[in-house]
Amino acid sequence: MTEEEYLEYDRTHDGKREFVNGELIDMAGASEAHGLVVGNLFFAIKTRLRGGACRAFVADMRVRIDETGLYAYPDIVVVCGKAEFAPTRPESLLNPSMVVEVLSPTTAGYDRGAKLEHYRRRPSIRAILLVDSVERRMTRYIRNADDTWTLADHLDGTVPIGPLELELSMDEIFEGTEEAMARAAADADAPAMRAPLRP
Repeated sequence: MTEEEYLEYDRTHDGKREFVNGELIDMAGASEAHGLVVGNLFFAIKTRLRGGACRAFVADMRVRIDETGLYAYPDIVVVCGKAEFAPTRPESLLNPSMVVEVLSPTTAGYDRGAKLEHYRRRPSIRAILLVDSVERRMTRYIRNADDTWTLADHLDGTVPIGPLELELSMDEIFEGTEEAMARAAADADAPAMRAPLRP
């Protein structure tokens, strides 16, 4: 599929799908645990950013990574300053400052592997959060001044996001998710999503 064919297909069909290396990736429906974690995260991020130069979008903001040609729908996107968009229909954000992916059993391999590498190639992205929906865990990537990345895993306490000058509480992110996460863990034998990263 060409990029133009993807954009037309995505515009005219219900649901969301991502595009990478000429391949269409359908975004499957989310579990209850996934939805709860996304909701908690979005509320926490939006609340902390209120009144500042950054704003958050949930689920439906499509992002384009020019360096690799990826079109993606992160679970949460934060943009600081003036947003820049590609003239697609709908618009595609070109300069996200932070992307957040809530991992599901079927997408975790892709999100932690190829998709993460796509995100890391976009210079505007200064922070990436990968948040599990099966166990209480967040992996945080922060871009350093020399374009290297600092990785940290968090199981408890607070998670500082220095480039955006905010902190997130693990208790707040996973509030009310225990039963739903247990059900998600029981269903964790679904096949993993794979999509190759090509230059």
